Amino acid sequence: MTAHSTLAFTLYPYARSADQDRAEPAYHKVVVVGGGPVGLAMALDLGLRGVPVLVLDDNEGVGEGSRAICFSKRCLEICDRLGAAGPMMGKGVVWNVGKVFHDDRLLYEFNLSPEGGHAFPAFINLQQPYFEKYLHDAILAAQAKGSPIEMRGGNRVTQVTPDATGATLQIDTRDGPYSLRTDWLVACDGARSPLRGMLGLNFDGRVFEDNFLIADVRMQASFPTERWFWFEPHFKSGASALLHKQPDDVWRIDFQLGWDIDRKAELDPAKIRARVDAMLGPDVSYDLVWTSIYTFQCRRMDRFRHGRVLFAGDSAHQVSPFGARGANSGLQDVDNLGWKLAAVMAGQAPDALLDSYDSERVHGADENILNSSRATDFITPKSKVSKLFRDAVLGLAATLPFARTIVNSGRLSVPCTYDGSTLNGPDHAAMPPRSRPGSACPDAPTPEGWLLNRLTQGFTLLTIDAHAPDSLTAQGQILPRLALTATPELTARYLGQAKSAIYLIRPDHHVAARWETYDEPAVTQAFARALGKE
Repeated sequence: MTAHSTLAFTLYPYARSADQDRAEPAYHKVVVVGGGPVGLAMALDLGLRGVPVLVLDDNEGVGEGSRAICFSKRCLEICDRLGAAGPMMGKGVVWNVGKVFHDDRLLYEFNLSPEGGHAFPAFINLQQPYFEKYLHDAILAAQAKGSPIEMRGGNRVTQVTPDATGATLQIDTRDGPYSLRTDWLVACDGARSPLRGMLGLNFDGRVFEDNFLIADVRMQASFPTERWFWFEPHFKSGASALLHKQPDDVWRIDFQLGWDIDRKAELDPAKIRARVDAMLGPDVSYDLVWTSIYTFQCRRMDRFRHGRVLFAGDSAHQVSPFGARGANSGLQDVDNLGWKLAAVMAGQAPDALLDSYDSERVHGADENILNSSRATDFITPKSKVSKLFRDAVLGLAATLPFARTIVNSGRLSVPCTYDGSTLNGPDHAAMPPRSRPGSACPDAPTPEGWLLNRLTQGFTLLTIDAHAPDSLTAQGQILPRLALTATPELTARYLGQAKSAIYLIRPDHHVAARWETYDEPAVTQAFARALGKE
């Protein structure tokens, strides 16, 4: 990706540490490499659980343009648990509606959040540097309350030597090299992942033969706060185009350029302006804020766990930007890994629990890659036959609802459901499919506040109109109960046709198991299974 940028923050400037003066490698329980959204969230999740964590980043928290901008409801729910969602909502541009055009015709529009009773919207648009800043602000707040998180900018890892009990790192700084020893290494160092390369690990998949131009422009515009996508737009600036709003009166525009292009020529400001002028009209005044060219890539590692080295975010998997599945998927990696690593380190769960991080998040990556690949194949047909099919679907979509289900301008990110996970316990057929074992808990209003805010950072026994003890001791842990009375929202999202409900909720707020009535041996067994002990 080639980029030009003006938006940046210095979050953690380089400072010499005492570790650099040690004769022997200093020891840290967990080291996270990479200070982007996933690395920051990983450190924050672990630190809030009391796990000492050190973050190493070769930069100093300097953002490079907007990059990721669309953050989903599930991502915001995770950030809310981490204490960062408030300022994100305050700064971000909220949107729920999208429109799809062919040439100059509106084919249809969709609402991603037609159901009320949720704390967060379907999406906000927020430039990635702001997203990183608010995560970093939450880290500072957590540090002030005693969370053991340390950030080191200007620390570039140059060598990794893993073994059965951890890894030794060689690190370069402006003051020279030094070494560290860690029990656990979490690689969050991006799609090009130097750590992955140092370990000689594969990153396989498809690179699609097409290029897309990003032009972030600052302007006063009367466009509604919606996602607009054009197939074969009438303004002829590209084979497809995308427009939506960000904070600070900045609008994201994507143009599909084709495969055989001169990147340097396409990034010439005059040529970019010609494309934007054709789209917006010659009388619209704007400033170019950030420009970039990227290709669609859908790839992942074979495995996300390699002994004591774990990969998360773009270092583990990569998808095309259409669908907002990159950063959102990375935050789901964090959500899945944080509680499991903390439980293993505390001796509450066996090492094998971390294998479920690999299996569940590989499942999530494959789901994202499948959806992303389908979107890419529809947006950029690879043969005359596929283009004929695509154009026929577009021709029908304006009047026939079934055709709209085939149109694919990027299926937008939704929470991953871990169907078939080894951690899943019993299900109950009378209850709604949306809250089955493996699924992320749907939020709902309760008289005392939003449901997700009332769940604990550990396991929770959620009961709705059901009898159960106030707490249960199992697997050496106290399992607290959240007792609720049915409301219309809870009935629709958790009860269905059942008269009562018992839910075992994981620390990442995914459902582990559910029953209609309380059965202590069954709950205890499901708890053990959810900890990887069966």
